[in-house]
Amino acid sequence: MDRRTHYPARYASHPHLAPLPEGEEVSSRFCNGATKSCLALFIALSIALIAIRAQEPKKWSREQLVSAAREIMNTARYCALITTDAKGSIHARTMDTFAPDEKMIVWLATNPRSRKVAEVRRNPHVTLYYFDRENQAYVTIHGTARLVKDAAEKARHWKQEWSAFYPNRNRDYLLIKVVPTRLEVVDTKKGIVGDAKSWRPPTVLFPK
Repeated sequence: MDRRTHYPARYASHPHLAPLPEGEEVSSRFCNGATKSCLALFIALSIALIAIRAQEPKKWSREQLVSAAREIMNTARYCALITTDAKGSIHARTMDTFAPDEKMIVWLATNPRSRKVAEVRRNPHVTLYYFDRENQAYVTIHGTARLVKDAAEKARHWKQEWSAFYPNRNRDYLLIKVVPTRLEVVDTKKGIVGDAKSWRPPTVLFPK
């Protein structure tokens, strides 16, 4: 019984099982299909390999990394200030920072009675973390923090929109100066990415 004669709709919906032209071998039809599938798979793997190689990080100069980091920091504006308390616990909070200066020093402001001030006094080693969601980029700065009460610096580093938080600027306003020792940066839009194996991000070291 010829199944194709009795079930034409079933075989019409499967081109590879449709009736063969007169004289064509079944094995030829399937071999040709397998060859095309293998060729398609080979092309797909080749494209994937090229894409992976394209993602491998290239070497960036110190100036390029610092420039990219500065751009991310200015775009993000806010960062997380991460400190360590007396018991070794980690604390993080969002900070409205000033743009980094020419040496990538970052200035922040806070209430002198805040927890972060006590923690900086005990352990000045801090971390700043900036994240630019739109461009999938981030900057991590490891550095040393110093509390600054100097009137001239306080006048220089001030934002008028903070007035409600510091009704008495002489008493309630304190600066935190973070001098970087190490900077890590990733900017996928620019192709600045981590090591392909370890994922370690491009790093810039600063003199102590």
